[in-house]
Amino acid sequence: MKPLAGLKVLDLTRFFAGPFCTMLLGDHGADVVKVESPGGGDQTRRQGPPFKAENGMTFFAGNRNKRSLVLDAKTEEGRDLLFQLASRADVVVENFRPPVLKRLGIDYERVSAANPGVIYASLSALGPDGPQGDRGGFDITVQAEFGFMSISGEKNGKSIKQGTSVFDLVTGLYAYSGIVTALLQRKETGRGQRVETSLMESQVSFLVDAAMEYLIAGKVREKWGSEHSQIVPYKVFSTRDGEVVIGAGYQTVYEPFVRAIGREDLITDPRFATLAVRVENRDEMYRILDEEIAKYTNAEIIALLDKATVPNAPVNNVAQVFSHPQLLHRKMLLSLDHPQYGSVPTIGPAVKYSGFDVAEGWRAPPLLNEGAESVIEDWLGNSEPRKAAHAVRS
Repeated sequence: MKPLAGLKVLDLTRFFAGPFCTMLLGDHGADVVKVESPGGGDQTRRQGPPFKAENGMTFFAGNRNKRSLVLDAKTEEGRDLLFQLASRADVVVENFRPPVLKRLGIDYERVSAANPGVIYASLSALGPDGPQGDRGGFDITVQAEFGFMSISGEKNGKSIKQGTSVFDLVTGLYAYSGIVTALLQRKETGRGQRVETSLMESQVSFLVDAAMEYLIAGKVREKWGSEHSQIVPYKVFSTRDGEVVIGAGYQTVYEPFVRAIGREDLITDPRFATLAVRVENRDEMYRILDEEIAKYTNAEIIALLDKATVPNAPVNNVAQVFSHPQLLHRKMLLSLDHPQYGSVPTIGPAVKYSGFDVAEGWRAPPLLNEGAESVIEDWLGNSEPRKAAHAVRS
């Protein structure tokens, strides 16, 4: 049995951060009910192209192991049903603005009064309170406003965002961690609580050493492209037929690196003899190394550096990634049965456990409203709200 089996999770989220969080809960055995609006459901179903039978790729990426329930929260009957479901949930996850929650009648105060054990997780752009707590935002706007874009991109170049919505995913991961932590505390206290995180807080927590450079040393980090401000050599190099990353800044790998490429003189050259002076003389260091690495093909330099146990890697595209033998061995590419499409691919679990198979029983992302009747049956049983729910849906 999976560790979260038997937990009822009401997923009121859209877009990516919240759905990613609730998908992780579902991966670990929770019964996740994704509430969607009439007229097409979650916006990511329509985000594209490309599409798979009218569903966008982001929807497939963040919604496995859920049941879908379409519910019109603009009606009194729909709001009543929503509240009844929240009153029976172990976990509620939402990413609405506070005024919307009150209008829908599912704010934390009301839900927790009816359901004192509920873990109520709120995800937002900047946090639910404070001078700008009512502002919305997306991954890209938070990356811009809170520093990450200012340190991303080529030196003296235009600021860029990360290649995926990384802080949506980080926020979802933090929310998942917070929910599991609150569930553990509930075992001790018997009480639920509210769990809050935001794109802003998640992103700022990932500034890490860039933050410390400023907070301790007063230095504002600039863009370094693939380089590192404190480690040299450490970047992407061009070869005759591609690109390769080499991380050889520390002395224990720097010396084997320059020996491997036939430049042992760079060990004793006073401009490059230590990490500190290499950082000071990075431009000259890279002028020399760029010329040396460009003599090799990717395969040649990788073989040479592997033999010398110098950290390196080719710059692979996504197609190359999903044929990588190590990825396949670690079961990071799976296929899930789908009632309409036959099967759909999914990324495998990033964490494996010796006590259970986390991917066992995984289900493909649901069709819109798939499982609605079973949700009402399982969550509301023979209660009056169940009869009312059938009336609402008939």
